[in-house]
Amino acid sequence: MDQFSRSWTALRAAVAQLRDEDFALPSGCVGWLVRDLVCHLIIDAQDVLITLVTPVDAAPTRDAATYWNVLDTPTGDDPLDALIVRLAAAYEEPWLLKFHLDDVGSAAGRAAELADRAGRVGTRDEVLTAGDYLSAYVLEWTLHHLDLTAHLPHAAPPPEEGLRQSRELLESIVGTALPPSFSDKEALLIATGRRPPTNPQQAALANLPKALSLPLTLG
Repeated sequence: MDQFSRSWTALRAAVAQLRDEDFALPSGCVGWLVRDLVCHLIIDAQDVLITLVTPVDAAPTRDAATYWNVLDTPTGDDPLDALIVRLAAAYEEPWLLKFHLDDVGSAAGRAAELADRAGRVGTRDEVLTAGDYLSAYVLEWTLHHLDLTAHLPHAAPPPEEGLRQSRELLESIVGTALPPSFSDKEALLIATGRRPPTNPQQAALANLPKALSLPLTLG
């Protein structure tokens, strides 16, 4: 939960420091501008709040790794993706997006701090411990922090600890360690299709003991 808080705080701080003109730039998510990504983060924060106040008595059906599903590669045409774009445009002014993220995001952060790590919560018709749910979201925050800063070299990067924990979780999802020559950031970007591997990196992937079907789209 500490890493959840650090990653989430860093991501919200990066958004708060954006210039108005940054919101019209592309993000690292296919089909989304930075403003669309920030709108998605608001919805993510709402999901965290809803999940943490949805306790269940059933046994866990997922953990931090199996929470994630491997999806088809996005095209930017998904109806939900299109809805995010329309919602983001409705804010009109960047400061409104910043305000809403700070408002809902701080509440989600506080709820995470108060959550019983061993308590069980329900989301997407699955059951997880609160600890596993929040650990899964470290990967969400870290990937979206990389998306946010993809074309913003002046923006603060995600915390190194979050990158490291996210890589470890991603390796659990794929069932093998990614090449040690990859930095944590490179491993996350390449494995999720956010950056194509160089020829040497492609060769390193080919030499892994377990063949991987990359890139991965997680949802």
